[in-house]
Amino acid sequence: MKKVVFMGSPDFAIPSLVRLAEEFSVVGVVTQPDKPAGRGRKLAPPPVKVKALELGLPVIQPRKLKSEEVFEQLQAWAPDVIVVAAYGKILRQNVLDLPKFGCINVHASLLPRWRGASPIQASILHGDEKSGVSIMKMEAGLDTGPVLCVREAEILPEDTGESLTLRLAEIGAALLVEVLSDYLAGEIEPQKQNDALATYAPMIKKQEGKLDFALTAEACDRKVRAFYPWPGAYFDWEGGRLKVHQAHVVPAEGLTIGQRGEISKMPAVAASNGWLVLDEVQPQGKKAMPGKVFLNGARRWLESERK
Repeated sequence: MKKVVFMGSPDFAIPSLVRLAEEFSVVGVVTQPDKPAGRGRKLAPPPVKVKALELGLPVIQPRKLKSEEVFEQLQAWAPDVIVVAAYGKILRQNVLDLPKFGCINVHASLLPRWRGASPIQASILHGDEKSGVSIMKMEAGLDTGPVLCVREAEILPEDTGESLTLRLAEIGAALLVEVLSDYLAGEIEPQKQNDALATYAPMIKKQEGKLDFALTAEACDRKVRAFYPWPGAYFDWEGGRLKVHQAHVVPAEGLTIGQRGEISKMPAVAASNGWLVLDEVQPQGKKAMPGKVFLNGARRWLESERK
């Protein structure tokens, strides 16, 4: 049985790890170090570490993948192939060259569209009708390597970054185990990407979640969905941030951009072509709540309309 080293960190990677462990000999797992999380900022392990330990697999958590000790461990595991799924670190050429069959990546987009760190959010944010998973052979460039196989998935109108991630994680895991055996047997020839069609999805920063109501209401709604649950869409309210977890669009004309309103007893904000109705919000320092509950307590919400 071919030996596999797995590299991954977040929840997206777990289905791939589980399926690999069922079908192949996973000799080691590489994941990110434990990081502070929650209000208490206690160290929390990445989800892949938790699952790997449940499966009884050896785990390392290097701060720097380029260290000599880490490379020696990889050499000791002697993998035939390294499988990567949302690991979060760049692989140096010596690692890419180590396994006989190279390094294979489970990438959540229809390459060459949305190379980079946040393809799922980018696909929703830009109104794509389809997303999917590409199984690709890694090279030095950012998601530029040849593709073994692609599977499409429809982006549903209600999809969020979270829901699409969960769906693509399962699709990617199934596709990975379908094609990996054939690839290792030399029965799949990876196909070169068309670089002229490439688009990029860079790492998301927290401040990118701020809503711009000069855009269309549809664009604002896509940001709400794409950035749920992280980093979250928001706008300034009462000296803090009001996060918007769920929203919907009501078309309207003649509105003043940014004006606050009430639609069916729900808070709403005017964008360039209609209302963004806030179905669920989270005021700064408070728990998430339905829009109606927020509006009942937000006495100043419509104040600008009364002036």
